[in-house]
Amino acid sequence: QVQLVESGGGLAQAGGSLRLSCAASGRTFSNYAMAWFRQAPEKDREFVANIHRPGGSTSSADSVKGRFIISRDNDKNTLYLQMNSLAPEDTAVYYCAAGPWQTTDSRLYTYWGQGTQVTVSS
Repeated sequence: QVQLVESGGGLAQAGGSLRLSCAASGRTFSNYAMAWFRQAPEKDREFVANIHRPGGSTSSADSVKGRFIISRDNDKNTLYLQMNSLAPEDTAVYYCAAGPWQTTDSRLYTYWGQGTQVTVSS
């Protein structure tokens, strides 16, 4: 089992920045690919960004490319999402997820956090 706890969400103004963290406990963090997903009200959960198990290899959705940066610190068992140039359409609950493969498919992630709300005002 892997337990994931997100933090760092809150209210930001358009153009501002937030950094989300996801603290992992349980099994070895570095064994898992990690990802961020988000879900806005009345919308499906969507892929935001992912990162390979050792780190280094990342990918992100076109909607956040150039604005959001995913990273991980395997010594601290923590995943991050640096969000810059925030826009109202980034408003959503953000979830971190852990799984065996670096993929954009949410169904292939085994463990999920409870989510953290991000609200961007215009």
